[in-house]
Amino acid sequence: MLFENKVALITGAGQGIGRATAVRFAREGANLVLFDVDEAGLAETQTACEEAESVIVTGSVTSREDVQNAVDTAVNTYGRLDILINNAGITRDGLTARIKEGEARFMSDEKWDAVLEVNLKGTWLCSQIASIPMIRQKYGRIVNTSSVSALGNFGQANYAASKAGVIGLTKTLALEWARYGIAVNAVAPGGTKTRMTAAIPEPIMAGLLKKIPYGRLAEPEEIAAVHAFLASDEASYITGQVIFADGGQTTGA
Repeated sequence: MLFENKVALITGAGQGIGRATAVRFAREGANLVLFDVDEAGLAETQTACEEAESVIVTGSVTSREDVQNAVDTAVNTYGRLDILINNAGITRDGLTARIKEGEARFMSDEKWDAVLEVNLKGTWLCSQIASIPMIRQKYGRIVNTSSVSALGNFGQANYAASKAGVIGLTKTLALEWARYGIAVNAVAPGGTKTRMTAAIPEPIMAGLLKKIPYGRLAEPEEIAAVHAFLASDEASYITGQVIFADGGQTTGA
């Protein structure tokens, strides 16, 4: 098993890719700390991971106190923290600026701030706090979640900026923490079957599928498999890298 005697903290574990990652890690022998704002979703994930030891922590990745509590729970429960999967993320789509009925309309500050707060600051905050036990034990694996939207996507200035920021953050943390035996990498998924993509209108989804050479969305388990590889010792000489798991969507980008 890839993660026997390893402890993994997974954010956004209450649904979608986070849940699929938790299930994969449970199957590979990890002890789990499941972290999300969705307490009911976490309970469902914990049930799905019944073959593994797991604890639930309800809270937000944007709160230093909540994140510290999640990391402390890992260390106090299992004695260490080996792996952090930064999966939590949100979207608040909208055009940056337009004119409608003669009036200027803008993406709101609230939409911009909410997405940057969760997707970028949350990734930074979780990584920062989780790094302390990893530095002390001279070992760690951090896998961040970017997106194909980091390369730019219509109507997603806030989301694209946050996910591009995650790439820059990943590379910087990899440089800072390599001396402590901590590898920091990122996964950049393309369209994936989650609650988020289920809300995409059919005409827009049809256009998205045309851009994907495989002609389909990813299953959450396919992204979880990339998380598992990068978090494992099979990727022991890989750090500061971004894997685009997108069915070939960005091949010609």
